[in-house]
Amino acid sequence: MERRPIGAGSLDVGAVGLGCMPMTWAYSASRRSGAESLRAADAALDAGVSLLDTADIYGPFTNELLLSRILQRRRADIFIATKCGLRVGDQHMVACGRPAYVRRACDASLRRLRTDVIDLYQLHRADPEVPVEETWGAMSELVAAGKVRALGLSAVGARADRRGPAGRYATTLRQLRCVQQVFPVACVQAELSVWSREALEDLLPWCAARGIGMLAAMPLGSGYLTGELTPGQGFEPDDLRARDGRFTAEMMAANQPVVAGLRRVAERHDATAAQIALAWTLAQGPRVIPVPGTKSARWAVENAAAASIRLSPADRAELDALPAGRRAWD
Repeated sequence: MERRPIGAGSLDVGAVGLGCMPMTWAYSASRRSGAESLRAADAALDAGVSLLDTADIYGPFTNELLLSRILQRRRADIFIATKCGLRVGDQHMVACGRPAYVRRACDASLRRLRTDVIDLYQLHRADPEVPVEETWGAMSELVAAGKVRALGLSAVGARADRRGPAGRYATTLRQLRCVQQVFPVACVQAELSVWSREALEDLLPWCAARGIGMLAAMPLGSGYLTGELTPGQGFEPDDLRARDGRFTAEMMAANQPVVAGLRRVAERHDATAAQIALAWTLAQGPRVIPVPGTKSARWAVENAAAASIRLSPADRAELDALPAGRRAWD
């Protein structure tokens, strides 16, 4: 698999990563299996994937504990990315960016992962009560201490847009500029897919000009762009999509033209809609690394194979012309 750089230094990873959140959190609890999730990680690594993306909040904590099992066997093959900055509150998740908390969270992640260094440590959300420069300064100390190799920010966007179900843009481009002056940002993570292209407007050009990588979160639209979901199918109560306005029967039906367009291009490449969605994301820049989430070995292998698909200019134009995904609040 092609390798792509993380930041302006010497770190690089396979062009497609593996999002590990579904293995223990957020999606379809009844279909989770630790054994199958580990098979998925093994299959992805065998296919050339190296970046495994997790977070302490996933579970919470169970995701890192699960991944520790494969890290013990295949540490040399893995570029482990995890996150801090979110905690479970009384009713919901709350941001925490206090320096003392950051230091404790890093040590706890190292213990759970059973590794001596985190390859990419990301700030999951900026704390509105703490200047982001203070949080970032504490994270930079972890690099100096040898506990972390590179730093990144997650959920980054050009504006603070909290209308969506998860407040997708919790960290603004202004804050990104601020922390870049404190310590180099190696990578940002932001939603980017055929049906969610806001990151292309300002964020990706700003990062590309500075050698900053981008982890494309939700490149398959939380499963919608695979074409495997049908309008009105429903989700389990603890599945985040059950509360996401994009996954109502009405919105899923309205967004079918996006899936149909992916399928048209897929037929020309003897590929799947999901692979074309990933190929489009890969084509957005040489430092863009899609991180599709899965707990299935089958899908992990299929996703990794998307790295070998080369879209023609006509393919790109057809996909670029697809309508942006509609949301309930549009």
